[in-house]
Amino acid sequence: MILASKNLIYKAVYHGARSLIEVFAALEVEGWETIPEGACLFASNHQSMVDPPLIGSCLPREISFVARRSLFDNPAFGFVIRACNSIPLDRGQADVGAIRSALAALADGRGLLIFPEGTRSTDGVIAEAKAGAGLLACRSGAPVVPIHIRGRFGRTLHPRDYDPGREHPERFMEASRRILAAIKDLPDNDDPGL
Repeated sequence: MILASKNLIYKAVYHGARSLIEVFAALEVEGWETIPEGACLFASNHQSMVDPPLIGSCLPREISFVARRSLFDNPAFGFVIRACNSIPLDRGQADVGAIRSALAALADGRGLLIFPEGTRSTDGVIAEAKAGAGLLACRSGAPVVPIHIRGRFGRTLHPRDYDPGREHPERFMEASRRILAAIKDLPDNDDPGL
């Protein structure tokens, strides 16, 4: 797989993550070849801080990421994740600026990695969905690729698959639940790597 990117820092993180995977884990990813081009939400369960670079290193193109704002506090790490197209997000509140930035990335035809649970699972069990993933999906109308962190990229979801419609009283929350259900439905490989 050849990464399509001119961003040198992104390329360095990408190849570094791939090298670590090859050394410490058996990387066996299924389903990535059906990923659509252009705007796309990559929605995954979240178990570790290394999930974003691991998922990013399995894709043949540069994507953007949503990351909690506190990760940008460390100057060196903040510089790297900004250079890797990360969008800072204040969790636990409606962060309008982050939502606008994420929607702009999708409007620009980019891929965007999100975690419908909103945070990492401490015990490996997939938690309840938060409304943010559904909001981004419904507002953008972008296709959503469900990903199980253990190595599966699922069938692409289109708005008819996840969006219950404007009349639904919990539209964004229900869309997030449907996206998370698609993640849960993916088989869980036994391999410890992605």
